[in-house]
Amino acid sequence: MIVDVKNVTKKYGDIVALDGFNMEVQKGEIYGLLGPNGSGKTTTLNCILALLKCDEGKIKLFDEEMTPARYDLKARVGYVPQDISVFKDLRVYENIDFFCGLYIKDKMLRKKYVEEAIEFVGLQDFRKMYPKKLSGGLRRRLNLACGIVHKPELLIFDEPTVAVDPQSRNSILEGIRKLNEDGATVIYTSHYMEEVEQLCNNISIMDKGKILVTGDKYHLIKSVGLGEQLVLGGVDLSKENLKVLENISGVTKISVNADTATFYIKDRMAIAHILTYIENNNISFNKMNMLSPTLNDVFLEITGKELRDE
Repeated sequence: MIVDVKNVTKKYGDIVALDGFNMEVQKGEIYGLLGPNGSGKTTTLNCILALLKCDEGKIKLFDEEMTPARYDLKARVGYVPQDISVFKDLRVYENIDFFCGLYIKDKMLRKKYVEEAIEFVGLQDFRKMYPKKLSGGLRRRLNLACGIVHKPELLIFDEPTVAVDPQSRNSILEGIRKLNEDGATVIYTSHYMEEVEQLCNNISIMDKGKILVTGDKYHLIKSVGLGEQLVLGGVDLSKENLKVLENISGVTKISVNADTATFYIKDRMAIAHILTYIENNNISFNKMNMLSPTLNDVFLEITGKELRDE
C-alpha cells in the first residue's frame, strides 16, 4: 500500500480538523480526495507529508511509518501545491534544477531529469524566463515541473488547475495521466468535479474531518440513491397530471420550471409509464432528454448545498 492513514486526529485548539480519519491509497491509483471548504483536505495532505504532526493515529507511506525526519520517504513523494511555490528570482531552468537538487545529487542525472521535466510540461521556449514574465498557465506548468522533476513514486496534487485557461488545464491533466501510466501513484484534490470524473479511478468525499464515502463514480452515485432524470421541454402539466405522474412507481419526484418538467427516476421502467400516460392524455412536448447523475450531484447530495466559508 502506498498511503495508509489510520485513525488520525488533528486539532487546532477547539477546532477538530481531522476526526479519526482513515484513508488508503493503493499502488497505481489516481485517488481523488474531495470535500467542501474547511472539510480537512489540506490538513490531510499536510499530515501525510509530515508537515503537520497529528495528535493521534498513524500514517504510513510505502508501508513505513512517516515522520518529519523520514527524508528517505519524502524523496519518493512529489507535491504540487495549490499556491505557486517557485522562486521569483530564479529562472525557469534554475527553479526546476533547485527542486531536483533537493533529492538528486548526481549532477549528470539531475541535468537529465531537469531537461525531461522541461520537455514534459512544454517549457522549452521559456527556460531562461523569470516566473513573473510567465502567464498564469505557464506558472502552473512550472509549478508542476518542480514537483515531479525528481521522478517520485507518489504525486500529490492540490488543485493544480486553479485559474488557468482551458488549454493549460488540458495540458496539466494529460500530463498527470501520463505520469500515472508511467507508474506514479496520484492523490488529486480539486473543486472541478469534471476533472475528478475524468482522472480518478477511486474517489473519496470527506467532510468535517472524516471520509463519508469512497469508490468509483458509479459506486458513489449508487451509494446515495441518485437516479436518472427524464427532462421534457415545452410541456404543460396540470396539478391533476402531476399528481398521477408522481404516483408512478419508480418516480421519486418531479420538478417543474416554466415549461420544463424534470422527472427523477430510480427505475427505468417508469419512463415507459410516464410517456404512455402523456400520450394517452394528449399532452404535447417539444424536447426530451435523459440525464445521468454527475459527481457534482453526488457531492452536493452528501455534503449539502449551503455555502461554506474558507
